[in-house]
Amino acid sequence: PTRRSSDLGPLRRAFSFVCTVEGMTETQRTPEGMSSKPRIKPADAEDGRSVSISARLGRLQFHYSGKFRVLQIADIQDGPKVSKDTIALIEASLDATRPDLVIFSGNQIAGYDPAFADSFRKRRWCDEPIAGSALNHTRALVRKAIGQFTEPLAARGIPWAVTYGNHDFQCGLSNAELDGIYREFPGCVNPPSETLPNQIAYTCGAGGAVQTLSGATGSGAGVTAKADTLGVVDDAGADAVVPSAVSSPASAVGSGEPGTFALPVMDVDHTRNVLGLVILDSGDYVHGGGFGTPSPEALAFLNAVPDRIGARSMVFQHMPMPEYYNVLKPVAANAAFAMQGYRSHADTYYVLDELQTQPGGYLGEGISCPDTSDEFELLREGYFGIVAGHDHRNGFVGEHEGLLLIATPTCGFNTYGPAPAKRATRLIEFDIRHPYEPRTQLLEFGELVGKPSSKRAYTYAVNQTAPGEGEGGDLLRKPSLWSQLSGLFR
Repeated sequence: PTRRSSDLGPLRRAFSFVCTVEGMTETQRTPEGMSSKPRIKPADAEDGRSVSISARLGRLQFHYSGKFRVLQIADIQDGPKVSKDTIALIEASLDATRPDLVIFSGNQIAGYDPAFADSFRKRRWCDEPIAGSALNHTRALVRKAIGQFTEPLAARGIPWAVTYGNHDFQCGLSNAELDGIYREFPGCVNPPSETLPNQIAYTCGAGGAVQTLSGATGSGAGVTAKADTLGVVDDAGADAVVPSAVSSPASAVGSGEPGTFALPVMDVDHTRNVLGLVILDSGDYVHGGGFGTPSPEALAFLNAVPDRIGARSMVFQHMPMPEYYNVLKPVAANAAFAMQGYRSHADTYYVLDELQTQPGGYLGEGISCPDTSDEFELLREGYFGIVAGHDHRNGFVGEHEGLLLIATPTCGFNTYGPAPAKRATRLIEFDIRHPYEPRTQLLEFGELVGKPSSKRAYTYAVNQTAPGEGEGGDLLRKPSLWSQLSGLFR
């Protein structure tokens, strides 16, 4: 039988010039048989088609190769002038992976940035009046920031989705307004959207009710609501390109819970849903201190979506869940590389549990999560994993009670994080033969780009061990002869 990527049992290794490991690990380089280059042949210079195969087809679907790729970008967390090293990492990641879809998993905007001082709102429930002129200025600055970090995707015709974290709203704009601004930019698939004309989307309506939307079919057709349907729209053809997004009001149909929606991914013949990608607004803060949880509406949506998609799903959100602590191991405070827990876990120090996490991951800070949450219980049925950001110095893949728990570090260079070379995006590759056992790896700045252009990269928790040589089997290329030889002596 096929071994699960998350199998944490003993790994069989054969050491020669190439290290072959049964199952996915976080330290292995190239898996056996993987090409040294991306599978999709780059387009000719005069070819204006999208890099994303799904974008060409107008829907998210597996390739004839049997693969489907998602690139997660976590915690850009920047002001109106986005670091050029952050942009360089995004560009290099796109060119290395050629993903079908990019997911921004929250805290794109550092709402506390001094540029937003006149409209800054520390908590959602703060009701101090903000001058209209300050809000207009902030809107212009937010558009400037979004334009910078989405331009590499627009240039390559790659569709993208976005959700929100605990800092985005602090600029003074609600998530609903931010959602409308994002949809002004080409490639955004947050519903309602015309980016993927043949894509079905499930959105979170009033009370968590699942609404079904289909993409527009034809120029100016708009987005239509389809009550409880799973219809498939006509194929747009492989030469279709990503159309420009349309500016839709925050009150448009299906936008009752901004940043919360589901996108099914179909098979090659677009006859069935193979898996679902659920993008979730995981909340921000709660009264009395600590981090919040998804709203009751979002939790109701999570509970209802599996029946609608008809396949298991993976969740992408900003905040990790308390269950992430279950893949850690309590240790003495003076143990090597021990990290103190957060709030209700503050009396305990932790390291990664090697029996619950894939080798090569790293823990650079305690899991900053809600004290309690009902989310994990809802994910037991109909889901196979959750991908989060938020903790800038954590990068690991664990498994708890059959669910993958994935933590992705920051890719931003104007915020705290690991050493510059270790700031990363995350590639997740699904295989149609075993779609619920994806392979994943971090795409690190040091490997893809090189040295940062600036020394301004904040570090944190410097007593933590430096991240290893690489997390995940290298899904992009074969190791060089030198790396193979040198690896024998590490």
